[in-house]
Amino acid sequence: MQLIDHVSRGAAALGAWLMVAAGAMLTYEVVARYFFVRPTIWAAELSQLCLIWGCLMAMAGVLRARRHVTVNALTDLLPLPAQRLCAAAALVCVIAFSAIVAWWGWQIFHDSLVRGRTTGSLLDLPSWVAELPVPLGFALLALQAAADLARLPRDPAPGLGSAQE
Repeated sequence: MQLIDHVSRGAAALGAWLMVAAGAMLTYEVVARYFFVRPTIWAAELSQLCLIWGCLMAMAGVLRARRHVTVNALTDLLPLPAQRLCAAAALVCVIAFSAIVAWWGWQIFHDSLVRGRTTGSLLDLPSWVAELPVPLGFALLALQAAADLARLPRDPAPGLGSAQE
C-alpha cells in the first residue's frame, strides 16, 4: 500500500508540473500571437496534452490526499460505522468504474498504437500519446482506491472528503 501511495504522490507531482508547463506554453502563445504576431504551431496541442496527462495522472494522488469534491453534509452526521460503510461503498464504486475505464481505455490506446493513428493536426502526433493517460490514470486510481479501502477499517476519519470545510 505504501508503494501505491508513493506512486500516486509522484504521479500527482508530475501532474502539477504538467499544469505549470501548460500554463507556460499558453502564456508564451499569447505573447507570441498578440505582441509579436508570430503564433506557434505547437503551443495549443502540447498544452492540451499536458492538461490531459496532468489531470489524469493526478487523480490517484488527489484521492489519497482526500481532495476530491465530496458532499458529506449527511454522512458526517452518521455514526462512525455508518460513515465507514458509506466510504467503503464509494471506494468500491470508484474501483469498479476506474477498472472499466482503464480496460476500455487500454483497448482504445492499443488500437491507435497498432493502427498508427495520428491527430491530424499540424504536429500530427500519434493519437496514443493523448490516449495512454486514460488507462494509466484510471488504473492507478483503482489501485489507490483499493489501498484506501484496505486501510478503511483502521482509519479514524473514514470520510473521503477534505478534513477542512
